[in-house]
Amino acid sequence: MLDDHDDIHPLFSGAPSTTEFKKLRKRIVRYTREAIEQYGMIEPGTKWLVCLSGGKDSYTLLAVLYELKWRGLLPVELLACNLDQGQPGFPATVLPEFLEKMGVPNRIEYQDTYSIVMDKIPAGRTFCALCSRLRRGNLYRIAREEGCSAVVLGHHRDDILETFFMNLFHGGRLATMPPKLLNEEGDLFVYRPLAHVAEADCEKFASAMNYPIIPCDLCGSQDGLQRQQVKQILDGWEKNSPGRRQVMFRALTNARPSHLLDPKLFDFAGLMRGNAPEEGQ
Repeated sequence: MLDDHDDIHPLFSGAPSTTEFKKLRKRIVRYTREAIEQYGMIEPGTKWLVCLSGGKDSYTLLAVLYELKWRGLLPVELLACNLDQGQPGFPATVLPEFLEKMGVPNRIEYQDTYSIVMDKIPAGRTFCALCSRLRRGNLYRIAREEGCSAVVLGHHRDDILETFFMNLFHGGRLATMPPKLLNEEGDLFVYRPLAHVAEADCEKFASAMNYPIIPCDLCGSQDGLQRQQVKQILDGWEKNSPGRRQVMFRALTNARPSHLLDPKLFDFAGLMRGNAPEEGQ
């Protein structure tokens, strides 16, 4: 299907014509559409706030959503948004110029959360938690101001898997970032349409398209982050057993409460002889 037209949107201008890239593009679109449908993200006629950091993942997210919208598979309005958090050296003109060139409706918001993070977090501690809370609060506000029903993020399969192991190793719980979440106020959804897409595919796609990548130096410059440690562990497992990441991710979609230990999810006390749970519970 995706081979029928070339460069269907300016975001795909100059896309490689190689078979390898076409397969990559098809795979990303297929997995994104699969997640959107599987987790019930589409409300026709609504408006999505598509959050862009300038990283490979958010560029991939924006492109694939426009691909789906172009083909009539995503009947929602898209508004791209970048939150400039006042980080020193942040190239503030890159995303606005890129989005204008691509003809993508956008809102660029400046909020100096960087100074708050630097003031509140002691030296040597990680910034991610506070930085994320401040960013999320601003994005919710912007979504409301723009009449959006959902905040859409570029987290991919590997982000979700890494978060699961961070919670397992450090939080003592089985949890991760869900593909669809309702905020505490109950007025906005948070969507992660790339939930089934591998990080490596996002990297290959954004690189092949020559999108102007903006690194996050705030947290990327810190050593010993829990997420980096988990990533290294997963990299090691993947190297020794190729495909292991996908197997582990599939496990997150195949939970069996009766084979775990949480009495809030399964009534162990009420389990009686002759009343075995159905297979898969």
